[in-house]
Amino acid sequence: MPKLKPPVRTPHIDMTPMVDLFSVLLIFLLLTASFRPQEATTITSPNSVSEKQAPDTSIMTIILNKEGKVFFNMDNGKDSTKHTRVDVLTEMGKQYNIKFTPKELYDFGHWASFGMPMVDFKKWLNAKDSKEKELLQTGIPTDSVDNQPSQLFFWVRFARLANPNAEVAIKGDGETNYKKVKLVMDLLQENKVNKFNLVTNLEKQEVTLKDLPK
Repeated sequence: MPKLKPPVRTPHIDMTPMVDLFSVLLIFLLLTASFRPQEATTITSPNSVSEKQAPDTSIMTIILNKEGKVFFNMDNGKDSTKHTRVDVLTEMGKQYNIKFTPKELYDFGHWASFGMPMVDFKKWLNAKDSKEKELLQTGIPTDSVDNQPSQLFFWVRFARLANPNAEVAIKGDGETNYKKVKLVMDLLQENKVNKFNLVTNLEKQEVTLKDLPK
C-alpha cells in the first residue's frame, strides 16, 4: 500500500504585529520630534575646500544675505539649564526700554535666526502668520545712532556676556558686498572677538596624477 504524503504548506508570517509596532513608533516620533524653525533668509554660501565643521551647539551666527541685510542667531549653549536667548533679549529690552512678556520671551527662546530693528521686535514676536513675520525681517541696523553703537553691536555684546564660550561664525551669501562683511568683522573686533569662523560649503577637490608629487 503506498504511503500517504502530507500536503506541503507554504510558510506564512503574520505581519500584523510588526505593522502595529511600526505605527506606535511613528506616532511616538511625531509627538516627540521638535521641528526646526524656519530661517529668516536664504543664503547661498561660497564654496571652499575647508573640512572644519561648525559646532552644533554653543555658537553665535551673524548672517548676511546678498542684499546686505544682517540677521542674527544664537542657541542656548551646552548647559540645558540656561536660557541664553531669553537672557539676551531681556538685556536688549533694557537697552532700548522695551518690556517683553513671559510669553514673548518663551516664544523667542524657540525661534531660529531673526533680523529687524528693535522697534519692530514685539510686532515680530506677536505676528499671526509666517508671512507677516517675513515682512518684518528687514535686517538688524548696523549703523551707529547719536554716537551710540549699532543694534548689532549690542546683540553681539549681550550674547557674549550670556555665553562667553560660544563660538562666533559669519555666514554670508556668495554675492554679499565685501564692505558689508568688513563692517561686521570690525564690529566683532570692537567686541574683542578676534577669532571667528566663515561658513562655507564644502567643495569637492579632484586630484589627478599630474597633481601628485613625483
